[in-house]
Amino acid sequence: QVHLVESGGGLVQTGGSLRLSCAASGLTISRSAMGWFRQAPGKEREFVAVLIWNGINTYFADSVKGRFTISGDNAKNTVYLQMNSLEPEDTAVYYCAAARGPIPIATMTKSTGYEYWGQGTQVTVSS
Repeated sequence: QVHLVESGGGLVQTGGSLRLSCAASGLTISRSAMGWFRQAPGKEREFVAVLIWNGINTYFADSVKGRFTISGDNAKNTVYLQMNSLEPEDTAVYYCAAARGPIPIATMTKSTGYEYWGQGTQVTVSS
């Protein structure tokens, strides 16, 4: 049974940083596509970043490029989302998602491409 547990959310001021963690069990992150999505109130869930196939590839939404990084610790089976230069527009619930094995590039930015989801962690950026 696969479980994804996010942590690290919180309240931060504009320009601040947070690091989110996603601890996985029941699958191996190095053999999975590990994504982060976010959902703000009244908005659809949107893609943020993905780490694919043992970290060989990473992709980011245009809105976070240059500010966010994604990485994995295979020994801990945990994926991290480092968020820098945070803006009020980054306020949302952040979800970790996973798909076993490689997934097509066309689907990696879509929530339908992922089989497993965490419960989410709230990130609030104050202005």
